[in-house]
Amino acid sequence: MAEAVHPAMQLEWDTPLYQQALTQLDHALELAEVPDFVAKRLRAPERAVILNLPVKMDDGAYSMFPAYRVQHSSVLGPTKGGVRYDLAVDLGECAALAMWMTWKCALLRLPYGGAKGGVRCNARDLSLGELSRITRRFTAELAPFIGPELDIPAPDMATNEQTMAWMMDTYSMQKGYAVPEIVTGKPVSIGGSLFRHEATGAGVVMCVERACERLEWTLAEQRLVVQGFGNVGGIAATELHDRGSRVIAVSDISGGVFAPEGLDIPTLHAHVAEHGSLEGFERGVERITNETLLELECDILVLAAREDQVTGANAGNLRCKLIAEGANGPTSNEGDRILAERGIRVLPDILTNAGGVTVSYFEWVQDLGRLFWDRDEIRRRLADKMSDAFDRVWNVSEERGILLRDAALVAAIHEVSAALEARGLYP
Repeated sequence: MAEAVHPAMQLEWDTPLYQQALTQLDHALELAEVPDFVAKRLRAPERAVILNLPVKMDDGAYSMFPAYRVQHSSVLGPTKGGVRYDLAVDLGECAALAMWMTWKCALLRLPYGGAKGGVRCNARDLSLGELSRITRRFTAELAPFIGPELDIPAPDMATNEQTMAWMMDTYSMQKGYAVPEIVTGKPVSIGGSLFRHEATGAGVVMCVERACERLEWTLAEQRLVVQGFGNVGGIAATELHDRGSRVIAVSDISGGVFAPEGLDIPTLHAHVAEHGSLEGFERGVERITNETLLELECDILVLAAREDQVTGANAGNLRCKLIAEGANGPTSNEGDRILAERGIRVLPDILTNAGGVTVSYFEWVQDLGRLFWDRDEIRRRLADKMSDAFDRVWNVSEERGILLRDAALVAAIHEVSAALEARGLYP
């Protein structure tokens, strides 16, 4: 099926991460048994925008920042996906993440396709003013390609509510009126949704809780390790701690902390709020590296950092019984194979971390209707969506004897395929 992508185009995004996404897709396509034209259509994005942003820095000098936006599929509706600021951002990363977003939205039965974008920069080295100017320039140049009915950005790595507020304001200034539905993940004061900040981490725990029920485990009796202590991992750790589970290790960019009897998660959050990371926290814990953290003996390992963390090099050393992927693409294809051989179940990213995009959808709906829900209603709606998707994936996995990742992809591909077949090709 490689001929589906023109060679000159494929070179632009043919990176290891995109190849990982393609390998997963090709394997799932064999199981999904969809028409050939559908398979070819899904292997490449519909659109990729490449930008080079000139930005005036605080010292008066000008810097150029490469930036991207990839829209994978719009057959189900407008595309949806995050914007990240990171030195690793490139077209291949955005293309892979946009494809995974398509499966995520389809699996949750949201009327969206997948998109992803970002700016290649180190956000930690930039001032608030510089981040504002980068964001506003990015939004202005993206304006012809985004919109409430076209493509709706959201926060991702190193972006947040403030970033979305700048994007919403810049787009609204060009339109001449407020357009809160252009982005999600923005402050509540300008149309953001309650529970959006917690949604991805809470959704991870909803999936873990559902898996424990299926496996006849008691969640409160499990020992958990959480890689990542930011918007996803930090919330997941809090939710698990509140349910009585023993979170024995967490980590962030500064390294990890380990306490076999369980960590005091609220105290860790207070330290991060004051110091910006886990660095320097040593009271009652053992300092460990991220690499060591992944190989700790535990019941459940939550991967909530970034892609490509469990690979062929370390998958054989993991000592957990279940993995929950709170990040996008944290397990390589070779890592997947080794984990399957060892009988370690993986709750796949397109299911497990779908809480964020689901509540983003709720935010978009609320903005369009100018009618807002309370926190309890949003959490209840999210739980219903996550439970429905989880049960469909688990049932397909058991009925067909395939991995949970394959089951999730097959279920998602069937949703997209049905839409493509019904709409046909134009002209």
